[in-house]
Amino acid sequence: MTDATDFAGSSREKWTGFSANQYFICLKGILVREWLRYLSQKERFVSSLVRPLLWLFIFAAGFRQVLGVSIIPPYETYVLYEVYITPGLCGMILLFSGMQSSLSMVYDREMGNMRILLVSPFPRWYLLVSKLLAGVGVSLLQVYAFLAIAWFWDVRAPVAGYFLILPALFFAGLMLGALGMLLSSLVKQLENFAGIMNFVIFPMYFASSALYPLWRVQESSPLLYKICLLNPFTYAVELIRFAFYARIEWTSLVVVLAVTLALLGAAILAYNPARGLTVRKQDMGGSQ
Repeated sequence: MTDATDFAGSSREKWTGFSANQYFICLKGILVREWLRYLSQKERFVSSLVRPLLWLFIFAAGFRQVLGVSIIPPYETYVLYEVYITPGLCGMILLFSGMQSSLSMVYDREMGNMRILLVSPFPRWYLLVSKLLAGVGVSLLQVYAFLAIAWFWDVRAPVAGYFLILPALFFAGLMLGALGMLLSSLVKQLENFAGIMNFVIFPMYFASSALYPLWRVQESSPLLYKICLLNPFTYAVELIRFAFYARIEWTSLVVVLAVTLALLGAAILAYNPARGLTVRKQDMGGSQ
């Protein structure tokens, strides 16, 4: 491990600068690797769609009459409950996909693959950002596949909205992917990450505007309403919701960008490619 660290340091000292084409080749390699892994895991694609589709087909149908949605921005008329929760379900896909990508990072770190990647002479921040972009690209494919299926369920937005939500999905995916990357930076072993995922995912999703308007939350529980306002996932969902109708929710955009920068910066500073490998070696040594 010391030799690898020394090699990384000497490599960075030797290669002090790269051309734009070299950075692009590095990014391309990481993107291709992530996509090849994703294409080889067909069950991952199916599972990413089953969860939001169950919410759309079953949960929304059952609560359509109970949870009516009044006319609130960005809607100009009454909308079906299925239409209201669709942006939240898009956020759910991004959230689970970000955590899934981070889970693979923990696995790669324990197997030593991330150490091989990070000993390259490219800056560590660039490698981690490239890894993040690759994960976001995969999640965008999952979101659009979900929206295509929802279209046949009469859950439809203006046609232009399907193009205009792309930047909102991208920024929201960056934020949630950065959150997962930070968690993967702090977790020491793969076995601990699944529990932390559940501890983070479900509170973030339910304590937001994904399933119900905030004014209804405020009527029923002022405390929960304040928690929802502190939840960055709320702003990711609202950013997507407004983008569907060619509108920008500036508060949500600023919050999403600020949280993304904070989480990504913390993840880069905290990331140690040898953390899980070191713990596993210690455990193996203790068992012997």
